[in-house]
Amino acid sequence: MKHITQRAGLGAALALGALPAQAQGIDETINRVFADYTGWYVGLIFADLPGTNFSWIALWLVVAALIFTFYFGFIQLKGFAHSIRLVKGDYSDPDDAGEVSHFQALTTALSGTVGLGNIAGVAVAVGIGGPGATFWMVMAGLFGMATKFTECTLGVKYRNEYPDGTVSGGPMYYITKGFKERGYPGGSFLAVLFCIFTILGALGGGNMFQANQAHAQIANVVGDYPGWITGIILAVVTFTVIVGGLQSIARVTEKVVPFMGIFYVLVSLLILVMNADQILWAFGRIFEGAFTGLGVMGGFTGALIQGFRRAAFSNEAGIGSAAIAHSAVRTKEPVTEGYVALLEPFIDTVVICTMTALVIVITGVLNVDAETGLYIWNAEAGRISTDGEVAGVALTSAAYARAFSWFPVLLAIAVVLFAFSTMISWSYYGLKAWTYLFGEGKTKETVFKVIFCLFIVIGSAANLGPVIDFSDAMLFSMAVVNVIALYLLMPIVKREVNSYVTRLRAGEIKRFKS
Repeated sequence: MKHITQRAGLGAALALGALPAQAQGIDETINRVFADYTGWYVGLIFADLPGTNFSWIALWLVVAALIFTFYFGFIQLKGFAHSIRLVKGDYSDPDDAGEVSHFQALTTALSGTVGLGNIAGVAVAVGIGGPGATFWMVMAGLFGMATKFTECTLGVKYRNEYPDGTVSGGPMYYITKGFKERGYPGGSFLAVLFCIFTILGALGGGNMFQANQAHAQIANVVGDYPGWITGIILAVVTFTVIVGGLQSIARVTEKVVPFMGIFYVLVSLLILVMNADQILWAFGRIFEGAFTGLGVMGGFTGALIQGFRRAAFSNEAGIGSAAIAHSAVRTKEPVTEGYVALLEPFIDTVVICTMTALVIVITGVLNVDAETGLYIWNAEAGRISTDGEVAGVALTSAAYARAFSWFPVLLAIAVVLFAFSTMISWSYYGLKAWTYLFGEGKTKETVFKVIFCLFIVIGSAANLGPVIDFSDAMLFSMAVVNVIALYLLMPIVKREVNSYVTRLRAGEIKRFKS
């Protein structure tokens, strides 16, 4: 209060002049405290396997995706066409219990994945792991479709349905109920642990990373200014939406996500068409880099690790977050939402991430040694040298600006909208974990929503490095618990699939639209 009183007597010009310096001090303090208190846990989650430089958590998700793919007989291929029909509403009964349609559930879950993971995350992966990281991102996305199918089927099967029409579901519910049904111990403990990680993940990856990159892109267009200003604006707008609950969130995401997704894909396609003669060359760099690294530190392993790590952050297969959103769908057939959910990694990682990576490679923003053809490694920055030495969303912006000078302005708008849609979705994920731990009720829900919005402000002011590391650590922590549950409960999903497919082929599943 003393400092505020002293400044109150100064002239307006002095007050405005002091604001940036003070804000910078706040930013630096937040960065230092944030890095100091989370660094040890980040190191634990991303520790390498003994005697290797391969992260154990990346292997954890890759093995799970492969097991689910083979266990369910490549369900991502066999069920793809039926997934499209479900999203179109061909089998949607309006009288089924639930809060949102298949399409709304898909867009709500996609809003938590399609966005900055595709724009900034791909740039981070390619910048550190080289173009080859793209190949491993796509592989992780294709196999991750089976993981999404598994967790979202369980999410609907074991959800809670309340008299007022609302529902609550997700890993914490299928862990407790599913474990009890199969006679496994430890369900309550794992559910609580998952909820703790989900809340931290919501506060980290769900809003801090989003707010951080939204501010970075806006500052890239309008000039540098204190991050907390962006944070306050985003926090206020976010709160006005999330206070209305899931249906309010779904109404926003079903409009924002398709619009921005289609816009981003069209611009990407236009750039690729303009450089059609380089597309095969770019794919060649991606395939070659996947197995050689093309000068990237760590070579093949570096590309693979970055690809799998960023893919998991992008599509969240195995994380368990999507199961929370999909649990609210209107259906009486749990497996239908599993089919719908498997589309997410395909749209998010296989399509959109690949387009972003191709544009980055083709436009030449990554610096290459003319003699060797290898990428120039910036040891000090720990990544490939780039034009202007930019990274993250700024690298993607620079790449697209090579084709369209005006694109950074539109990308700033897209980034803000993507960040906004992701934040409101993750507020729901965090809220459901919060209410599982502390109980349902307006007051308890409001407390979490206020905390969530405060962390948006913190994220806007923090450095990219600590935010990404903390975000990844929390998301992957969720995956540790969730994948254990999926392994133990996948026979239940198999039973649901066999029953549904048999009845579908026999014509017992009613079709409401032709």
